[in-house]
Amino acid sequence: MRIHKLESNAGGKLTSKRSARPVSRPPRSNPHERVTLGVIVGNRGFFPGHLASTGRDDMLKALSEEGIDAIALGPEDSVHGAVESRDEAKACAALFRANADKIAGVIVTLPNFGDERAIAETLRMARLDVPVLIHATADDPARMGIDARRDAFCGKMSACNVLTQYGIPYSLTSLHTQRPESDSFRADLRSFTSVCRVVRGLKHARIGAIGARPAAFKTVRFSEKILEASGIAVEPIDLSEILGRIDRLANDDPHVRTKLDEIEAYVSTDGIPSEALMKMAKLGLVIDRWMHEADVTVSAIQCWTSMEEFFGVVPCTIMSMMSDVNLPSACEMDVCGTISMYALTLASETPSALLDWNNNYGDDPNKAVCFHCSNLPKAFFEDVQMDYQAIIAGTVGRENTYGTVVGKVKANPMTYARFSTDDRSGRIRGYVGGGRFTNDPLATFGGAGVVEIPRLQELLRFICEKGFEHHVAGTMATVADSVHEATSRYLGWDVHKHA
Repeated sequence: MRIHKLESNAGGKLTSKRSARPVSRPPRSNPHERVTLGVIVGNRGFFPGHLASTGRDDMLKALSEEGIDAIALGPEDSVHGAVESRDEAKACAALFRANADKIAGVIVTLPNFGDERAIAETLRMARLDVPVLIHATADDPARMGIDARRDAFCGKMSACNVLTQYGIPYSLTSLHTQRPESDSFRADLRSFTSVCRVVRGLKHARIGAIGARPAAFKTVRFSEKILEASGIAVEPIDLSEILGRIDRLANDDPHVRTKLDEIEAYVSTDGIPSEALMKMAKLGLVIDRWMHEADVTVSAIQCWTSMEEFFGVVPCTIMSMMSDVNLPSACEMDVCGTISMYALTLASETPSALLDWNNNYGDDPNKAVCFHCSNLPKAFFEDVQMDYQAIIAGTVGRENTYGTVVGKVKANPMTYARFSTDDRSGRIRGYVGGGRFTNDPLATFGGAGVVEIPRLQELLRFICEKGFEHHVAGTMATVADSVHEATSRYLGWDVHKHA
């Protein structure tokens, strides 16, 4: 039996080649990486076989048009390239295992009733532990004769029943039956790939923890062991080592000069002392190098107030630059804040920020001010410039606090999320929901915006009753459903979705 991988070439057509051997270590998710999905086509001999064949083609076309690579049995590998018998289930599972390093999720498509046993056994034998989407093709009321009736409406229930018996988690489409070419299914497909990115990314996440937790910030404490149980590793480095490496760099080092150019191209630095800019460039270069050495892509960095007192700048600009290219970086060594940011970035493929639930906005119960000092990514702002950290300046002096990225957050739909480790239950818990940043006027320092969230007072009560932090991650996209599905259904976290 020949086993093939189906993938999109440059022209968008499906081509076939032999499956590559799996690598021993699964790669971490890249927010901009093309998603590859395994495809299981269900078939049942009592129903028209031509529906399985055309249904397979329709699904692969839909995936290709959405920029998704597909791995599936071909017509030369099984009847209609579908699974019904035990041997076909074994062949499909073997194909999936051979490409386990690539497959981020699986779509089960039912062009006819399908064989629920073969579907469940394929997933069990493949041992992928990835999200699964169950799709059933809609019947045409004008074609309900014996040669064209699908009964996938009914078959989907059987497939879900047996997957539940097998203990295999799965997701459902927004409508019970859909045509692969329909707008509703394409929206579901995009949402499902977001789920896959979040699950794949968080299961293999490596967080760089730079420095110690600020002594006064017990709210950012976390459990490395609980994170490790979900596949999330934390790689620490002492702030003294970062500062020691900086001390070895010369001002005329070409790599330092390159980083300085990047900073000045990123944000307006008018009025910022050249000495402070040089410190930021060296800090950014050292962090870049260490993250590469430690094989970490996202970070949490110590700030208050060691960085300012003993180095003389804030790390905000460097963190903003990383977050702006989808490498989230959280301040105050808030590792769980970074994880919250990373989940949103994986889902949305856009920058995320760490914010404070900070102020009421007048008497409107559904509006609040979200703020940070700030290290928000440039993508969040209407306009942006570099400044000094007004809060810390009162303690350590303005000259030691240059490097914030400040401005008003632009109006846009947004998703917020917060995840934390709960030592009492031994689980990761959190909440997620949606709202929007508004155009409401706001005259303040730092990076700030007015957010409007339906039933905000209920959410604030939930945060306080459950003892969540005042830090919350946000992204300029509508991905709450995907993040909730990924974290609660597939990662097993205790996550509340705010209506």
